[in-house]
Amino acid sequence: MEPEEPVAVDLSDIERKVLAYGVGSWGGPARCSEALAVAMGFRDAQDVGKHGRRLESALIAGEALTAMDWRRVLVSTEIFFASDVLGCGREWSIVRGISDEETLRVLRGLQRKLPWRVTHLPEHLRPR
Repeated sequence: MEPEEPVAVDLSDIERKVLAYGVGSWGGPARCSEALAVAMGFRDAQDVGKHGRRLESALIAGEALTAMDWRRVLVSTEIFFASDVLGCGREWSIVRGISDEETLRVLRGLQRKLPWRVTHLPEHLRPR
């Protein structure tokens, strides 16, 4: 698979919604640092906002994403949902209207559903 080749994944409405919320919410009360942006696969914090809106729209429309974009969406959502320090954390269910239990069930399902090549970093991108 080429890095820029779109990968179609059949997602349910709730899976699309959780991922769209997780990647499209940076820039509100949750601010992304430069280091976190790079760790999530973006160039910098400004790139998170730019690509976050694009990815949010693509997810809602049910479009295929590149493997790198699927990684960005998944890790962004994992951090935004779970971290009270870096993301939404305990406020997720209040802000997004989806319970923590439902969101965690959806995330675990996505971690299983997304192809291995999407959820695992290529060797040259892994930390040493």
